[in-house]
Amino acid sequence: MPNPSSSGRSRRPLYRSSRDPHANIRRNQRIRVPQVRVIGPDGSQIGVLPTEKALALAVEAGLDLVEVAAQATPPVCRIMDFGKYIYEQQKKSKDSKGGSSKIKEVKFRVRIEQHDYETKLRHAEEFLDKGNKVKLSLSFRGREMAHTDLGFVTINRAIADLQHIATADAEARLSGRSITVMLSPLPANRRKLKFNLPEEAGAPEGEDD
Repeated sequence: MPNPSSSGRSRRPLYRSSRDPHANIRRNQRIRVPQVRVIGPDGSQIGVLPTEKALALAVEAGLDLVEVAAQATPPVCRIMDFGKYIYEQQKKSKDSKGGSSKIKEVKFRVRIEQHDYETKLRHAEEFLDKGNKVKLSLSFRGREMAHTDLGFVTINRAIADLQHIATADAEARLSGRSITVMLSPLPANRRKLKFNLPEEAGAPEGEDD
């Protein structure tokens, strides 16, 4: 007796796999079930309609009929601008990735001149204002290891000078020949600019020391 689950037709996905996560969303003529539950452009519940009629409503509104809940019985479709929907989803994804914190490093020296010190603070402030975490580091060279206290003075001074825009995750510590500390930006509504005035703000130069 033949197995009823096997037939000459193999069950294949309706669409080929794609890197685009939206490629398999059924819409318009690709929706082939006899009836669907329809949600209007404004989010109102229109009800269960024959698919042809639901598609006609979408066409009349100059929009698309998009399947938003394929597993429901019947499937749920919404009348919307599919292109706009995809754009907004991609923008959300991009914003989500862009909003993830990155770690930038700003390097100091033990006997740093005031002008260079302020330049370092400007760079750190701009990184923090963009939502990045900033690692402050100070490396000792040769006999400078005999004056680690001076290094802590510089790093702690920088922490204090940046308290209007960031907080230290922990106290600065000495590891090997370097003092390091990680700063996290304050919430956006609490950040203030002190070293980067609006007319002076620009992309910080790369650290090269």
